[in-house]
Amino acid sequence: MEEALAARVAIRQVLASPALEATPRGGTLKAALARAGHRVESVSETVFGQLAATDHPQGILAVVEPPRWRLEDIHPGPRAPVLVLDGVQDPGNVGAMVRTAFALGAAGVLALPGTAELTNPKTLRATMGACFRMPFVAVEDEALRDWAREGKVRVLLAAADGAPLDRRDRVPLALVVGNEGAGVRPALARLASGRAGIPLRPGAESLNVAAAAAILLYEVTRE
Repeated sequence: MEEALAARVAIRQVLASPALEATPRGGTLKAALARAGHRVESVSETVFGQLAATDHPQGILAVVEPPRWRLEDIHPGPRAPVLVLDGVQDPGNVGAMVRTAFALGAAGVLALPGTAELTNPKTLRATMGACFRMPFVAVEDEALRDWAREGKVRVLLAAADGAPLDRRDRVPLALVVGNEGAGVRPALARLASGRAGIPLRPGAESLNVAAAAAILLYEVTRE
């Protein structure tokens, strides 16, 4: 909620339980919402517990309208790649990757079919507000292909047998990561110009997809 307020997204309704003002941070947030013109409706802990989707809520719930991003809002550069998620089904992983992509300076995140929706509450929480500030767009394979061609974006597939990233490559990049079980779909090989990998020690089978995405993004974005 702090991030939604800071990013000035549309906040439609806010509910708060007595637990919100039990901490200085909660009291500060409630006051900030009031200053911004948002009415905070107080409800009992019992009612709040029935509405909350988590076991240990922090005393505030809201209906917000996230930004509506388009492909045209994403402008990749040599040190500002785009992260493409192919069938990443776990909402926590999707949210973590959106958060990491924003923190490391990515231009945006594209979600191919089969990827958990950003509006999933677990995904939204895991982004820690990054989804309010960085473009996140759901696309089909054909739209990704056309966008990459028109923008002269080099598409790389993350793969266990891929080569380490060449940081001398100064073209805009799109890094495609797949789910941990199946990896990136073979059909996407037609869109890609190469495969990127992370050298692992012998005996290590793979990395969590969010960890792998973080390493690859860091390699591209670091100066």
